[in-house]
Amino acid sequence: MLRLLMESAWIYPPLSPPPSPSVTFYFRDIKKRTRVVEGNNPVWNETLIWYLWTRPLEEDAFLQLILRDVSAKKSERFMGLATVLLKPLVEQPGEVLHVKELTLLNHAMKPTDCTVTLQLAHTTDQEIKAGYDDVLGAAARELARQRLLGTRAAPHSPLSSKPQDFQVRVRVLEGRQLMGNNLKPVVRVYIGRHEHHTRIKTGNSPFFNETFFQNFREVPAKFFDETILIQVVNYLGIRPSKEIGRFQTDIGFVYHSPGHVLQRRWLGLCQPDNPSGGIRGYLKVTLCALGVGDQAPVDQKLPYGADEADTQLFKSAAVAVNTGHLQFFIYCAEDLHLKKDHLVSPVLEVELIGEKLHTFMLTQTENPIWNQILTFPIQLPCLSSYVKFRVLDCSRRGCRDEIGTASLYLSQISSTGAELEGAYSGFLPCFGPSFLTLRGGKKAPFMEEEGAYIPDSAKDGLAYRGRIFLELITQRTSYQGSRMKDLSQDVTRIEKHQNRQKYGLCVVFLSCCMLPAFKDLVQFEVSIGHYGNKMDLKYKPLVSTTQLSPVIHDGNIYHYVPWYSTKPVVAVTSYWEDVTFRTNCLNLLQLARDRLKANLDTLRSMRNPNDPALLPQWKKLRAELLEDCKRPLPCLTDQPKATELDKQRWQLRSRLLQELAAQAAAAEARDVVATAEGWLHRLTTVLPEPQVSLPDVMIWLVAGEQRVAFVRVPAPSVLFSRAGPLYCGRFCGKTQTLLLQYPEGEGPKDMLPAHLRVCMWLGNVADSRGLQLLRHGSLVVYSETYENQAKYRGQWGLQGLYRCPPFSDVMGRTSLPKQDFRVPRGWHWLGDWIVEPQRRLLLDVDINRSQVLEEVYENQRRGPAGAWSAAPIPNTDVSGRPVEARENVQCPEGWHVKKNWVVELNHAVDNEGWEYGVGVPPSGQPQVWNAVDKTYYSCRRRRWVRLRYRSPQGPSGEQETLSFLQLVGPGRPRGGRHPGRGGRRTRLSCPQHRPGLPDDAEGWEYGSFGSKFHLDPRPESWFRRRCWHRRMAPNKDRGVAPIFLLEGSLDLQQRLETRRKEQAEQEEEEALGIVSWQRLGLSFWKRVAEGVRPPSMPFIYCAFNRPHHYQLFCYIYQARNLSSQNQTFQGPFVRAHFLHHSQRTQALRGSAAPTWAQTLVFQHLLLYEDPADTQESPPAVVLELWQREAQGKESLWGRGTWSPVVWLEVQNRTLPPLRWRPLVRGLGEEEGEILASCELILETQSLREKTPPLLSVPWKDGVHLLPRGIQPTLRKMAIEILVWGLRNLQKVRSPQLLVECGEEALRTEPVADFRSNPGFPQSTLFFTVFMPMEEAYALPLVIKVLDNRDFGQQSTVGQATISSLQPYFCDPWAGYTPPKPPELPAKTAKQQPELLEYLHEKFWFKSSKAEDEYEHDVDWWSKLFWATDDTHLSPKFKDKDYHTLKVYDCELEAVPGFQGLQDFCQTVRLYQERPVLDSPVVGEFKGLFRIYPFPEDPKALKPPCQLVVWSNREGWPQECLVRVYVVRALNLQPQDYNGLCDPYVIVKLGDKTLGNRDKYQPNTLDPIFGTMFELSCSIPLEKDLEIQLYDFDLLSPDDKIGTTVIDLENRLLSGFGARCGLSKSYCQSGPFRWRDQMHPSTLLERYAKRKGLPPPLFNSKDDSVVYNGQLFRLQSFEPEPPTAQHLGSRKERLALYLLHTQGLVPEHVETRTLYSDSQPGIDQGKVQMWVDIFPKALGRPGPPVNISPRTPKRYELRCIIWKTEDMDLQDINLSGAKSSDIYVKGWLFGLEKDAQVTDIHYHSLTGEGSFNWRFIFTMDYLAAEHVCVHSEKAYIWSLDPSTTKFPARLIIQVWDNDIFSPDDFLGVLELDLSDMPLPARHAKTCSIRTVDPSPRWPYLQPPKHVNLFKMKTVTGWWPCQVLDGGKWRLSGKVKMTLEMLTHKDAEVKPAGRGRTEPNQYPKLHPPLRADHSWMRLHSPLRGVCHVLWKRYRLRILSCFLALFLVIMLFQFIYATPNYMALSWVKPHLRMSIIH
Repeated sequence: MLRLLMESAWIYPPLSPPPSPSVTFYFRDIKKRTRVVEGNNPVWNETLIWYLWTRPLEEDAFLQLILRDVSAKKSERFMGLATVLLKPLVEQPGEVLHVKELTLLNHAMKPTDCTVTLQLAHTTDQEIKAGYDDVLGAAARELARQRLLGTRAAPHSPLSSKPQDFQVRVRVLEGRQLMGNNLKPVVRVYIGRHEHHTRIKTGNSPFFNETFFQNFREVPAKFFDETILIQVVNYLGIRPSKEIGRFQTDIGFVYHSPGHVLQRRWLGLCQPDNPSGGIRGYLKVTLCALGVGDQAPVDQKLPYGADEADTQLFKSAAVAVNTGHLQFFIYCAEDLHLKKDHLVSPVLEVELIGEKLHTFMLTQTENPIWNQILTFPIQLPCLSSYVKFRVLDCSRRGCRDEIGTASLYLSQISSTGAELEGAYSGFLPCFGPSFLTLRGGKKAPFMEEEGAYIPDSAKDGLAYRGRIFLELITQRTSYQGSRMKDLSQDVTRIEKHQNRQKYGLCVVFLSCCMLPAFKDLVQFEVSIGHYGNKMDLKYKPLVSTTQLSPVIHDGNIYHYVPWYSTKPVVAVTSYWEDVTFRTNCLNLLQLARDRLKANLDTLRSMRNPNDPALLPQWKKLRAELLEDCKRPLPCLTDQPKATELDKQRWQLRSRLLQELAAQAAAAEARDVVATAEGWLHRLTTVLPEPQVSLPDVMIWLVAGEQRVAFVRVPAPSVLFSRAGPLYCGRFCGKTQTLLLQYPEGEGPKDMLPAHLRVCMWLGNVADSRGLQLLRHGSLVVYSETYENQAKYRGQWGLQGLYRCPPFSDVMGRTSLPKQDFRVPRGWHWLGDWIVEPQRRLLLDVDINRSQVLEEVYENQRRGPAGAWSAAPIPNTDVSGRPVEARENVQCPEGWHVKKNWVVELNHAVDNEGWEYGVGVPPSGQPQVWNAVDKTYYSCRRRRWVRLRYRSPQGPSGEQETLSFLQLVGPGRPRGGRHPGRGGRRTRLSCPQHRPGLPDDAEGWEYGSFGSKFHLDPRPESWFRRRCWHRRMAPNKDRGVAPIFLLEGSLDLQQRLETRRKEQAEQEEEEALGIVSWQRLGLSFWKRVAEGVRPPSMPFIYCAFNRPHHYQLFCYIYQARNLSSQNQTFQGPFVRAHFLHHSQRTQALRGSAAPTWAQTLVFQHLLLYEDPADTQESPPAVVLELWQREAQGKESLWGRGTWSPVVWLEVQNRTLPPLRWRPLVRGLGEEEGEILASCELILETQSLREKTPPLLSVPWKDGVHLLPRGIQPTLRKMAIEILVWGLRNLQKVRSPQLLVECGEEALRTEPVADFRSNPGFPQSTLFFTVFMPMEEAYALPLVIKVLDNRDFGQQSTVGQATISSLQPYFCDPWAGYTPPKPPELPAKTAKQQPELLEYLHEKFWFKSSKAEDEYEHDVDWWSKLFWATDDTHLSPKFKDKDYHTLKVYDCELEAVPGFQGLQDFCQTVRLYQERPVLDSPVVGEFKGLFRIYPFPEDPKALKPPCQLVVWSNREGWPQECLVRVYVVRALNLQPQDYNGLCDPYVIVKLGDKTLGNRDKYQPNTLDPIFGTMFELSCSIPLEKDLEIQLYDFDLLSPDDKIGTTVIDLENRLLSGFGARCGLSKSYCQSGPFRWRDQMHPSTLLERYAKRKGLPPPLFNSKDDSVVYNGQLFRLQSFEPEPPTAQHLGSRKERLALYLLHTQGLVPEHVETRTLYSDSQPGIDQGKVQMWVDIFPKALGRPGPPVNISPRTPKRYELRCIIWKTEDMDLQDINLSGAKSSDIYVKGWLFGLEKDAQVTDIHYHSLTGEGSFNWRFIFTMDYLAAEHVCVHSEKAYIWSLDPSTTKFPARLIIQVWDNDIFSPDDFLGVLELDLSDMPLPARHAKTCSIRTVDPSPRWPYLQPPKHVNLFKMKTVTGWWPCQVLDGGKWRLSGKVKMTLEMLTHKDAEVKPAGRGRTEPNQYPKLHPPLRADHSWMRLHSPLRGVCHVLWKRYRLRILSCFLALFLVIMLFQFIYATPNYMALSWVKPHLRMSIIH
């Protein structure tokens, strides 16, 4: 491999803003790229790897790198490139090549100042395996990871530079750990620029398994640069979807992977705007990029299989990874058990995301103590959703035997904080110390966790295999210790968690029904852990199994266990930890969840939104939820055994309850079902409790010593709590119905093995004192043994028993002598042994059948001479056992035979019914039978059958069963005969009713083991037995329930002695020799397995003295939403099951919504529980929907469960309302719903006294109807359907429509040629049906589209269900006018001649003005702005009321008054399957429905038809001209990095596409298109008009912004005139001319005809019209003569006024919402547009409307500055006079760069300045909007200029020029060129009032304003203003001449700026100014002096003062000596003396 470490780069000169550089490397056509790092000195330290495979590194190999700045807009900015030669790596492959400060080159291949630093290394596979020093950070696991990506591919051949074909496949498998609460995730896949998305799922770990394909034809290099973006979002309906995370890679990375595939790889999802937020979830995908000749990989793994061994994660390098360490403290395990008599050597294996750690092995122990710490480094959130624990048995080599497994789900032991909406950060994974239950063996068929699918690897078995004691903590800090550590010294703190208490489990079995036909006896086994498992003999025996019992046919299709008055009870004791402090919280939450779910189910069943019970039920739901949420959870802070997980989950649950309480209090009655479902989901997420160390209670159905089916009951749900009833399990001491399941891979599909009804209690035995699960019923405990005898030589005795002991269990396997029984401690014997026959075991399984098929096989043997003769056993059953001869078989009492014995010939037999075979010893029966006789065949037999029927006058099956069991049957005495078997009466009684028989009494049962026993002996019976019972009673009260003292075995006989006796009897049997049939019976014993037998335990029953009789009424009305792929639902009927009673409704003929309206009555039902218990927990009623196919086969569709309403007093009874309930197939998805209700009524004495006792139910035609109280009100209704046609169906040949409503169905004729005309041959369908008037019970209308194919095959290609028919009800006599299609001429109609078209064009649409005449006046955009009140964008127009249009802020279909434009026919979407949230639409049906009452009396007057039959469709399809006007778009979604987009329009209609991507609008979110597209089409073949908006991109493919689709067919057929909107006025010319093909009068006539009205009568004399019987005058619409120009004739105007009063579509602009496939349902922006449709057969339409965007006109403004006066003077000269150097500056607003300046007028002493200077400004002016338009590129690298609009405003400023200081501002003048004030003629009259917009008194009139663009030239004086003290004052006056010229005029009259040439129009002479030439010399000096004096005068004065002082001081110092000398010498005195 070639490894590269990109260290850093240095960018000089530094860029501002800082760049975002990334380096791209190219090696052997494989491109790799570093991540993006911001800054001028980026540091990556990122390793990139290229795998060389079989191509070694060549000497001339090189690596090229390019440094780019990816932050640049539009494209990446090139910064430099370099090339690195790899020859040093070839010469020294083990060395690292250091490349420091490599200089980069620019495009000209000249060096730049940018450098990069990197390292390179070349490594072989051998060096990696040898463990070399990994300098660059790429370890051997990198190579292993790459190899795991696929098989080693061949070296890549160089790819061509020409376009090639490629294919990309993306398979989205599943997601895990998605961050968020109540998620509905959708995966969006972007392959290049193509979008795909998955179905909407639910939960944080969704399962998708969807594959997407995308084909490319590109140059390979460009194809590799394409990206694959995978984005996971949370679907929020109409609200914007929230992104969860995304992953992005380029296709080149996938293509250059081994095999061109990344298979089953986990992607780390992140949010691009928050990479520091870490991973937001994981997604498992398969990415594949294939070229020509490449083979796609074959993935044969299950899509949901969890391959935890491969956990390589792909994520963005910029995503911060939160790491941690999971520390598992493994302490010990207990009760490890794998096989019988086998000690295990356990090792615990912990697996997390493919990584496994093991403890050390302990040999030969079931309770290992490990005391180890296992540490796993993980990243958060963890990729795996669970931690897997496996305990392996290493007693053999390899540790291959798995003892048990356990799964710990991370979602239950940690929290991300998403469960709450507030500021909650969650908590890290933690667990224990606590026990974790191990399970193994068979697995459950399915498992769900929080609504997410759990793969097979996470499933645990069903059998209990022990427990492990462990603890889990998570450390976020770095962990440096060993991954496996000993903690033997730190186990004392966890001993408190291992304290055990004795628990007792009691289960009362009340009923078991709906079983399949089991041939063997069945029993139930109850276990909790190892306790109660009869297969595990290491624990004390317990009463954990029921007595064996047969299953009896219930008279329909199922079987049941005949327990009746004796309900079996089991009692299991066990030892576990006290976890009630955890289960108290759990059960309190479970109570809140159950009540919320029950109320939610009631809400769901109310399908009528107007149901008066809906709002009270919503209030009840909120009140109960509020009550449950305000109930505080038991505090765990002071609980010494509470773990850290307990405290964290308590805090999480408490906060959640507070949030739910606040939401429930503030919730409103909107979307009640969705709101409640959200609450239920949130409550369910925090419900699981992982630290319940109690194993689940397992109930197994055992048949023939095989565990067939199971049900798992969570221990907390039946656990008793001392805290009170609220904290007990929800089923603790209550009756519940359990649905048994088959283990995975066993049993029939979609069938449940049994419905079991039990009452359970689990708790501390100290709390079981006085335990009474049922109000009535006494516990009976007895021991049981069977006395066995055999017939030997005609005598009954012990001789001949052989291996069967004299006293044994019921199966005859275990020896149980009566003297060996010992009573358990705490119990005593109650009486002696008595004989009590178990009549339940002797019941005939077919006792409840109405007819029974009897069979006898006649057997013959071939003699030595070849003749056939009777066999030794002439009459047998199918298995060869001897039976009575058919002549001797008597018909039982209560039965009769219609036809005697006949030979069965409907099998593989000859003409006489014989089948032949070769006898095989020892039985002598052939193993294979044949229908042809051959010489070597020695046996033959034939089957004789007869059918016996139950006599109507005889007892029912229920009565016969009760009579045989000697129970009190309804209307039958006690006692009876064996049902169906004959025999004599017996006086034996059941143990709970009568005393037993003494020892010498009879009570024998005759038969043989493995066959049926009977009360009467038969000739073939050689074995008999009788049952002995001895009852036990508890001793005095010991503080616990006595049944929990029944521990240990009752028999003490040694097994060894039993074996010896059996062996001796077997030898004696072989010595005497037994006949073959005896050998066959005794072969049962030889099949018994050797080994230790289970111990004998007592049996417990709950005996009831008398039953309670009930009546059950099942009111079954209707089923619907049956998504059958067949054409109709065949032969539907409903089977109702209640306990072991079954009935069925009548079978209907095929229907999609079968309606039975039938009551199933169950009379005299026996329930032995107390009525109060029954009312609290009634047995469930199961309704099964079946369908019967044409061949007679019946198949189950789905089942629903009801809890009937129980009435103990008939006086308080009210009929239960019918409710909708779902039908579920198996335990999977819903497959429809059924409307029914049930009630169970106790037969009290008052009810029995009634005659008849049956409650009154209507009876008709042999069935019970619904009572009137709940019977929906049926009324005969007529249904008319306009079948217009089918649209958008793909791959159909000859479709036809099937319409079903109830049991009525109609078909249309097939469409002959769907491609050319998708309409049906007939136009309407009509049928009548009896329909309920209540909306909740209304029949749905089912529409199916069938495609007729070759060989008479039909397939359903689409279907739709219309559930609500209320909108289609109408009154047929209310003057309703049926909708009629528009009168469209046939396609064969003659077109107008060209001459007429020419005249029509020349004279009808005549133009009176040139186009330029209106360019400054009004246009179509003026109408738009008038409608939107944008007056500043439209000119003032006095006649605008005549020319207005309507702007709709929605689609035209959404306007309420237009009925969705489906007044003629509606559009019904068709689906392939039952529609869900995101089901794809496969087509559309166009039609209309009308439903109205129809008289039942055939003689009554029939109502008129509501739909018109349109037999003539010659003009259909219709050729049309379509004009699409796209005006503008609003609020588009940004597509570029700058937050803008470059949109353009594409229009698609059929195969036609119009639009030009070059005409895009740059850099805008509100583009103005103003484009008209004109297309020709054939409607309805091309009916869907698609308007698409794309974003223009220069290099990459254009992005689709959004799409909107318009159904043109609906607009053409609509009666609202949607094909062309009505204009406000009828103009024959001008800018608003009439554009329709027909005049208003013609339109009015056609409209009246369509409405069934007489044609309008116009009167031209008085301008009136008679329409619909009323007189209308033009004067009423036009009180005054219209002032608008170009109006048409009075007749047409009057017709147009009438049309506007009919509610037709006016001239309009509709606003349509854009949607994107990548974000379905999310608004992507709006587009304003309209569509005109013109049938070509009506002639040419008017000219199209010009909606082109307004284009500005080029103008030239010439402004001549003549002079100024009275300007403020700012300077003061030396003489003290004020003066200014004045100049004028001017520019247009928004064009400051083009400012112009005059010359300077120096030394103005009066404010007067002369200039004669010309300003010239060029502008693009938009006259209609009074604005100037300027286009300019924002940056030099910008591709397109940005356009700005600003007012046409001239700004004139006057300044005082200063040389050394800033110029002084003298005044400003701003003029709006389109509305400017007139100037003053003289300077004296010019004042500030001229520009004052609001003059004050005394100037009351505002100044006159003019438009310079119209006035062209204006000259005068304008005032200049200056802001002084917050107010504007006059600062001067300026005289100007303003002239506005068009661009053409300016070219004709050229002029130069200033006074430059050409100086003309007018010629400007230099101004006459005063001569100041003498001042020019000293002006500079004066200026300098002025500046110095102005700024430094204080300093100058100070200097002069200081200089003066210095001079004075100097003079003083200089004169002082002389002065002093004179003063001293006194020369005047001397002179005076001299003188």
